[in-house]
Amino acid sequence: MRKAFRRGLVVGKFSPLHLGHEFLIREALAQCEQLHLLSYSLPELPGCEAPRRERWLQVRFPDVPTLVVTPARVQAWRGEGRVLPDLPHNEAPDHQQRQFVAELCQVVLGTTVDAVFTSERYGDGFAAHLAQCFDHPVQHVCIDQARVAVPISGTQLREDPHRLKAFLAPPVYADFVERIVLLGGESTGKSSLAAALAQALGSVHVAEYGRECWEARGGELQYDNLLHIGRTQVARENAAAERANRYLVCDTSPLTTLFYSGAMFGRAEPELQRLAERPYAHTFLCADDFPFVQDGTRQDETFRRRQQAWYRDELQRRGCIYHELRGSLAERVAQAIKMLQSPVPQA
Repeated sequence: MRKAFRRGLVVGKFSPLHLGHEFLIREALAQCEQLHLLSYSLPELPGCEAPRRERWLQVRFPDVPTLVVTPARVQAWRGEGRVLPDLPHNEAPDHQQRQFVAELCQVVLGTTVDAVFTSERYGDGFAAHLAQCFDHPVQHVCIDQARVAVPISGTQLREDPHRLKAFLAPPVYADFVERIVLLGGESTGKSSLAAALAQALGSVHVAEYGRECWEARGGELQYDNLLHIGRTQVARENAAAERANRYLVCDTSPLTTLFYSGAMFGRAEPELQRLAERPYAHTFLCADDFPFVQDGTRQDETFRRRQQAWYRDELQRRGCIYHELRGSLAERVAQAIKMLQSPVPQA
């Protein structure tokens, strides 16, 4: 069945991309043979920077052409000889915004559109301006202007994405989850703390895949296993973040895998080194004030002290703010929660 329009356009900051945007986009897809998604924001809004917006749109609408525009991309296009105006500021007048979109369609996308889809009152004027620039009719299709279908706004979500997480698709909400990493040598209580802290926070934790892999292989790891462990740990974090609630507790990180790669083989793959640079919102180092427990898979007390010293040196070298947790399990949970509630940035 032929659709109402050949080419349609949806423009937005998508900061963040919420279910109201998704409703609009799906309605547009139902009416267009081809739909273009265009996003820009100057300045970028906190937590919604261009790479994130681009990933959100690609994950949620993988078959829809998406263009996320930044000042750097405008400069790059100019370097290719394309004539484009500056990316307009968010507070720029409507005429400037509309003219930029019209020229972007023609110069970068190499096309025009028959319809624009919005949930805003400005849509009629936007369509009229595009029609004048394109020299053919452009229809404005208004979708749910009263926000009845999805009663939410980007401003509300930026103020409290956790309280309003129901209006965000899981892959989008995951980027607002604060990741907590627990580090520490062997037998410093990380695994017990990860589960207890996650429970106290009403969220979930990610277990240490390296230990699973070690046990599955009977304590025999090959060099190539280390990069696999690092990749899998990150993949599990990303999956768990979609199920988390405000916080995600990570029992170790690729930094630990980097340590073992160096300790066991004297080297590490460049990709593993890059994975070990991943930032976390909060970093806690579990002190070695627990008695060392040999469970048949660990090395010894000397190795634990060496590992603890490496963590301290490495975190300091990287300029990473961390807090050391001491005492019983209950005391460590209380210390961590107190730090999380502190107004002082943890990382």
